[in-house]
Amino acid sequence: MLHNLAQLPRYRGLIQSLVARELKARYRGSVLGFFWSFINPLLLLLVYTFIFAFVMPPPKGTDPYPLFMFCGLLPWTWFASSLTESSGVLISGGNLIKKVLFPAEVLPIVTVFAGLAHFGLGLIVLAGFFVYYGHLPLATNLLWLPVIVAIQLILTLGLSLLIAALTVHFRDLRDLLANLMTLWFFGTPIIYPLSRAPESARWLLNLNPFTHLAVSYQDVLFRPDPFTGWRRLLAVGAVSIVVCLAGYFVFDRLRDTLAEEV
Repeated sequence: MLHNLAQLPRYRGLIQSLVARELKARYRGSVLGFFWSFINPLLLLLVYTFIFAFVMPPPKGTDPYPLFMFCGLLPWTWFASSLTESSGVLISGGNLIKKVLFPAEVLPIVTVFAGLAHFGLGLIVLAGFFVYYGHLPLATNLLWLPVIVAIQLILTLGLSLLIAALTVHFRDLRDLLANLMTLWFFGTPIIYPLSRAPESARWLLNLNPFTHLAVSYQDVLFRPDPFTGWRRLLAVGAVSIVVCLAGYFVFDRLRDTLAEEV
């Protein structure tokens, strides 16, 4: 496992080219092309703004609510889409992983980094709305943003590798994952603040690693106070490293059977 893990930096050129190909293929034949990377988060933000401005009252302490919600929804979209797409990436890329010299782990890694690219474009849309609402984050808090993104990247890579390998052997996992991600979404304080969760359920939310990522994004980007949750964030970082290593370990153990099963 450690030998294969050490070889991954050698494939960075391959990963970059496949990420570029993935981004181009996603919008090939589209009139607006890469502009959809800006339009999709913009439309999502407008939909939730309409719902909580005219249909449902927003939770207290979240004004302006569209910004609060989007600070958690944007990273969640990257996380959820990466896991969902990774569940079928080895099956759809079976012709590649059957090649002797092709490293199969590159495919879920490409999926995660393609999602990261869309997340980065979505941050540009979010920055525009911060200016529009006149609700700018603290400059010192923004120094923590790359740390939060890096921790999410490590966590997402580990889970994507695990899911990609297991789905090849257990195809029902894709359908199960779709329902699990819906449950996971509502079990994460994204459309509501953690303080509004019932006390009896808060311990369960705290077991969810994405709870602390979402809260960290909200604290860094939305809250007007200096970021104080760095201990919690670093603890999630340690857990993410363990998850990433465990995910790669399972992937490496199943590597020899992947080509046969796809």
